[in-house]
Amino acid sequence: MGRSRRTLPEELLLLALDPTTGTTAQPQSLDLGLAGAQLVELALAGRIAPDGDRIAVVMPRPTGDPTLDSALELLRRRGSPVRAVHWIGGPRLGLRQIYLSHLERCGMVHAVAGQMCGVLPTTRYQATDTAISRDIRSRLDSAIRTGVPPDPRTAALAALAHAVGLGKHLYPGNEGRSSRSRLRDLIRHDPMGGLVAHAVMDVQNGVAAQPRRSQPAGGTSRQPGPVPMQPRRSGMARVAAH
Repeated sequence: MGRSRRTLPEELLLLALDPTTGTTAQPQSLDLGLAGAQLVELALAGRIAPDGDRIAVVMPRPTGDPTLDSALELLRRRGSPVRAVHWIGGPRLGLRQIYLSHLERCGMVHAVAGQMCGVLPTTRYQATDTAISRDIRSRLDSAIRTGVPPDPRTAALAALAHAVGLGKHLYPGNEGRSSRSRLRDLIRHDPMGGLVAHAVMDVQNGVAAQPRRSQPAGGTSRQPGPVPMQPRRSGMARVAAH
């Protein structure tokens, strides 16, 4: 896999990065979304494939992306397909920071050191090339506005953005309600993205321990419900420096 294309975890993180504050929206659920985005990216690269509600490695050859290859190797070591909800709900310590540091090395963001309350060290991340973020956002906007089925990558990005609760960040207020609804509806255009997005929401809803029920014959497909918003912390949100 070449590096000419940004990966889904990178795009999801850039979508979540607030250009004004340099912090990430929905930080807790975003960590789950990044783990899910890795699965979708590996599927797009032909390394894994869905097996019901499980993920199976179909080609263990490395992609050339160290972070993705680390996830691929962990999946390979499982030896058997793993439920997506268990994978996403597992510990992913530092994944957001890993990708922020990667974006900094690639020159897409730069770190700004600061302090909270004059004591606690913080690090904010400002985009160095806003055209990249605008390009990512325009793909979502186009899919929402035109109603034309998007490509699998954009559909998966929309599904993940909805699953982690970025809808209100991207399309705020009452005027953004219809756009948030259409963002949610894009989840149906990519099976892998839909599987992962549902797994992310299941983890947030605390149902990771229970297997997903099979859809009755002739029934309609499950539509994702509202994403539970994480409690807001007091004070300004921040990404702590490590």
